[in-house]
Amino acid sequence: MAQTNRFGSVIDGRTVIFVLGVFYIVVAVVWGFRQLPTATPHSSVLVISAFIGGSGAVLCLGGYRLSRTDIDRRFYATIARWCLGGIVVMSLILVLYHVQPTVELSDPVRSVSILTGFSSVAGFGVGVYDAKANTRALELERQNRRLEKTREELSASNERLEQFASAASHDLQEPLRMVSRYLHLIENRYRDDLDEDGEEFLEYAIDGAERMTRMIDALLEYSRVDTRGEEFEPVDLSEVVSDVREDMVVRIEETGAQIAVDELPRVDGDRSQLRQLFQNLLSNAMEYSGDDRPRIEISAERERTDDPSGDRWILSVRDHGIGIDPADQERIFEVFQRLHSHEEHPGTGIGLALCSRIVERHGGEIWIDSALGRGTTVSFSLSAVSRHRSVSGSPSQPP
Repeated sequence: MAQTNRFGSVIDGRTVIFVLGVFYIVVAVVWGFRQLPTATPHSSVLVISAFIGGSGAVLCLGGYRLSRTDIDRRFYATIARWCLGGIVVMSLILVLYHVQPTVELSDPVRSVSILTGFSSVAGFGVGVYDAKANTRALELERQNRRLEKTREELSASNERLEQFASAASHDLQEPLRMVSRYLHLIENRYRDDLDEDGEEFLEYAIDGAERMTRMIDALLEYSRVDTRGEEFEPVDLSEVVSDVREDMVVRIEETGAQIAVDELPRVDGDRSQLRQLFQNLLSNAMEYSGDDRPRIEISAERERTDDPSGDRWILSVRDHGIGIDPADQERIFEVFQRLHSHEEHPGTGIGLALCSRIVERHGGEIWIDSALGRGTTVSFSLSAVSRHRSVSGSPSQPP
């Protein structure tokens, strides 16, 4: 690389290619005119001149079109060096051939011009290939630097987000707790003195304070998905779902939910976050089941890929509830995006956003297939357990 740059600083590689091309065209013209008065047939003179001049024309055209290619300008000198290298090598071969005792070139100028012209064109072709390879390597290096910079910026941004969320949580929670405490004191001491409107207003105030507390806690939890996650390990999703159902046993009994679970795989992941993921999805499926008894199916399908990191599992949680309008299916993964009022369906509006963040941290994707009145299927992809793992059990590749 340094040698190419030094060469290019003395003279532009594209100029060298042009000069070589013009040189061979001039040689072809001069040689042809000198041969016309001789006994050499004009057809032979024309063909040989075309050979020599053709090499020059190729070099001139190739040099002209270099600026229209995706080759980086700094590698034009590389192509020029290959052209000159081809000429030098062919010249050495001809010298060695000519010094043989029984060998003599009948027309050294013609032979040297034709063969070195062809070798320069061959060098040009090899040089273009080499320059393209160098350009691709340079672009890959640039992309890696940009990705590394972006990764560092994202890491810093996530850290700042968590710091902000922690500060906001601490600064807001304390006054909210005070507001909630005094509202409850007012409710306990002065309920009998309040009229119907006063009781309703007080109830709204207490509910608002409690909702704000839950939203702050949820936002803090959302901000810590990347920074407070555990190291990935093989996780049996059947065990995870079983634990979630045990945690939600009261809710399941109250709603009478029927949950059918297929055989689930082992994946690479954070057990606590995957548990939270399924808990949120099951909670949503029961919440938006409509007036019917909730019926939920959890299934898994293996997806074969050519990715060296391994195959993926597509997990799906399907309900038969009220469904979602296709126009709203993108924004429901955004923070605090709600499709229903708090009175209709309570919640913080961050559950699916948290699910999306967890899946993204696991290198997967999450999407929804739904229609109004026809239920909803939430699907997401997770990496199958890697075949090659270190002794410590950490993933063969970082999450």
